[in-house]
Amino acid sequence: MKMIVGLGNPGREYAETKHNVGWMLVDALAKRLGAEAWRAREKGMVAEARIGAEKVLLVKPLTYMNNSGECAGPLMRWYKLEPEDVIVAHDDMDIPAGSIRIRKKGSDGGHNGIKSLIAHLGSQSFGRVRIGVGRPLSGWSVIDHVLSPFSAEDMPKVQAAVDYLLPAVECMVLEGADNAMNKYNPRKQKKQRAERPGTEENAEAGGMQNVQGR
Repeated sequence: MKMIVGLGNPGREYAETKHNVGWMLVDALAKRLGAEAWRAREKGMVAEARIGAEKVLLVKPLTYMNNSGECAGPLMRWYKLEPEDVIVAHDDMDIPAGSIRIRKKGSDGGHNGIKSLIAHLGSQSFGRVRIGVGRPLSGWSVIDHVLSPFSAEDMPKVQAAVDYLLPAVECMVLEGADNAMNKYNPRKQKKQRAERPGTEENAEAGGMQNVQGR
């Protein structure tokens, strides 16, 4: 069994905000898998489904972002899962809006929701599905940024990212994070030599920097 957790904030006022892209992905996955029977459990909403022969538990914590682990930790222990059985979808300011990056494990990177999960799961060894929301505009705080809706320009990119990630998450469940990373993570493009004509390009989802206060 695998547990797929989408991070976000409860309440209609947060439904379309950048901080809720994890919920958006889990909702899209639930629709794809025909999981309609949501029920309240351990400070969250859960629904069961299958991906191939694998049973999965879809989870949307209702604790607000900073306390997401208070939902995911007890659920993991109730179902006798290991941290490696958990996949978490969340927003990421360190990659452009609509970009994606799958990781097998890692630090919290300054993300308070991930920090809470690490504390309550007791490990950093859970899968991450990062969905880019870009950096704040000049003069905007981090909170203003993540609690605001996507721009008209960025929303189609984010929806395309969610659609792209549906088979990627299924691959994580059935084949493991390593295979999903190889198949779905964007490739870094090699810089062209200066003496050769053409432009130099880099993959948009490059290295991460820690951002505090999320």
